[in-house]
Amino acid sequence: MTAEIISGTEIRKTILAEIKADVEEMKAKHGKVPGLVTMLVGKDPASVSYVTLKVKTALSLGFHEIQDDHPEDIPESDLLALIHKYNNDPDIHGILVQLPLPGHIDEQKVINAINPDKDVDVFHPINVGRLMIGGDDARFLPCTPAGIQEMIARSGTRTSGAEVVVVGRSNIVGKPIAMMMAQKGAYANATVTIVHTGTTDLSVHCKRADILIVAAGVPGLVKPEWIKPGATVIDVGTNRVGMNKTTGKAILKGDVDFDAAKEIAGKITPVPGGVGPMTIAMLMKNTLKAAQYALEDIR
Repeated sequence: MTAEIISGTEIRKTILAEIKADVEEMKAKHGKVPGLVTMLVGKDPASVSYVTLKVKTALSLGFHEIQDDHPEDIPESDLLALIHKYNNDPDIHGILVQLPLPGHIDEQKVINAINPDKDVDVFHPINVGRLMIGGDDARFLPCTPAGIQEMIARSGTRTSGAEVVVVGRSNIVGKPIAMMMAQKGAYANATVTIVHTGTTDLSVHCKRADILIVAAGVPGLVKPEWIKPGATVIDVGTNRVGMNKTTGKAILKGDVDFDAAKEIAGKITPVPGGVGPMTIAMLMKNTLKAAQYALEDIR
């Protein structure tokens, strides 16, 4: 039987509609809306495209949005001074500095300068620590891992007591999603194993997974015979493997052999249209939460 497709595109629509309704309620109740500043240094095409989509999404939800662009040679001290300004702006609840930054700027210093309560990307060490503790201490969840967890939850996949195998150990996806799935609570409470491309007998670990989350950045790494029949497979990989000569768009391939895997898995995410669309939606959700915390309106 062919697997159920978990569409990030469709789940994203639902989440954005929920956020928009909450924004309208906030405006009616407090006369305030979430404020997000997106800071872009330089003109890297991928960064420009990504920031543009973030701005468009924020505006569509009724956010107060500031796009603050700067030349590639902006001094680090000037960028830090701007972050300090937004840290102290009561109308800004989320600060996002688009990475990567030019080589003369210390990215970690920039991340550390952001008020943790406005760190909607969830890169600040304080927020990483809050995530480790879990529960109410974790104000925000990292955007891509949060999107993964939403997809698992909204697909009706059971997580409590489930065997979760995470392929990949990055600070952006692998480590945080492993920690989130291991926490005690809803849509978690799983037994989690982290593996990676250096793991001996990688396939053996994957075959045990009730939920297999693959974020290794290696196209086609996970073969269909590595998948437990009926498992939920979340493919985070977005690998450019060529160019469509007709459309001029990149050809994307995941870390899982999708066509073969969908005949074995119970549920699976596609690439594109799976995890990718969820990341910006969860960024918007974090900005809404930051505004709710600032207004002491967390429910």
